[in-house]
Amino acid sequence: MTKLLRYLKPYTTGVMLVVGLVFVQSMSSLYLPNLMSEIVDKGVARGDTAFIWRTGGLMLLVALVGSICAIAASYLSARISSGFGRDLRNRVFSHVEQFSLKEFDRFGTASLITRTTNDITQIQQVVLVFVRMVINAPIMCVGGLIMAISMDTRLSWVLAASAPIIALVMIWVTTKGMPLHHRVSSSKTGGIVLAWQQVTTAPSP
Repeated sequence: MTKLLRYLKPYTTGVMLVVGLVFVQSMSSLYLPNLMSEIVDKGVARGDTAFIWRTGGLMLLVALVGSICAIAASYLSARISSGFGRDLRNRVFSHVEQFSLKEFDRFGTASLITRTTNDITQIQQVVLVFVRMVINAPIMCVGGLIMAISMDTRLSWVLAASAPIIALVMIWVTTKGMPLHHRVSSSKTGGIVLAWQQVTTAPSP
């Protein structure tokens, strides 16, 4: 996978922009509960209607900014992953054009079709998830811990203690799920190859 990352170099500016947008989105998501707590503690408890309106307006503004950043980040990440897949397919196609007949026989037409369609699509989806989710998750985790500690140090230990447990569960699920996903992908590829062989070897009417 690391060898494929060099194809992201033309999209470095876009990736950095997505990182900035995801950061703003994450900060807005983390800031909204703090504003809500201020409305309850300072507005509702004291009966300060003006404070409730001001803070509520600020919440709407923060939510609007976060939504705009989320939409822009999704759009840019989709364009980046699509461009990455296009460049990778062009590179694979250019490489396949240089194959000899012996190499075509060794790889097989069905296998080459699968590599340039399904396999690259899977890599493209990984890039999309990496650009959006993998960047967002650490920001939300670290930002949530910082805000929890700043609000209540004693209760933040509950979150700090549960984080490793959640991480272990995610690692366990990933460890169990990846072989199953690989098995399903292999069976699909084998089915495509078998179907292509049946079509090509079928007697003509």
